[in-house]
Amino acid sequence: MKSVLKSSLLALAVAALPAVASAHPAVGDAAGFSHGLAHPMSGLDHVLAMVMVGVVAFQLGGRAIWLLPLAFVLMMAFGGALGVAGVDLPFVETGIALSVVVLGGMVAINVRAPLAAALGMAGLFAIFHGHAHGAEMPEDAAGAAYAAGFMMATGLLHGAGLALGYVIGRAGERQGVFVTRAAGGVAAISGLGILAGLI
Repeated sequence: MKSVLKSSLLALAVAALPAVASAHPAVGDAAGFSHGLAHPMSGLDHVLAMVMVGVVAFQLGGRAIWLLPLAFVLMMAFGGALGVAGVDLPFVETGIALSVVVLGGMVAINVRAPLAAALGMAGLFAIFHGHAHGAEMPEDAAGAAYAAGFMMATGLLHGAGLALGYVIGRAGERQGVFVTRAAGGVAAISGLGILAGLI
């Protein structure tokens, strides 16, 4: 578990790099990658949902620790391809906001969903997130590099969620379920605020 925590903290440090990279103009693949890397970090809804995926994966344990983030990233890439291709997908913003509510709620009440159900839910939400990333790709960005950037940023946020899950688990040993419920509850309430247009 210490190695998971160390890797996730390193991922958080690397995730801060887009802010530095965006201070310098870039073209082509570099612009595509830096835009893609920064995009998931630019919205509270994306950050909360992706971190909560990591926390849920940690709570489920076992194969979910790597399968849930992997499924999310792969289905998000599919959604991104739809967005880039201009395929219309209804209720994208609603789906993104609901992902924060549902994933935060799962963390808050420690839902032990079957792995197949968790994968299906994460995959569905990932399509909405990916579509938003793809549809908002800058016209001058290289598509493959942009996709690689937003997929990497998503993986880093999942890693942060796994680290948070570990920290919550350790704190929960001393503070009971309060810490877990508080973390998930804050995310879920934020999701409701996003859904209502208040955030």
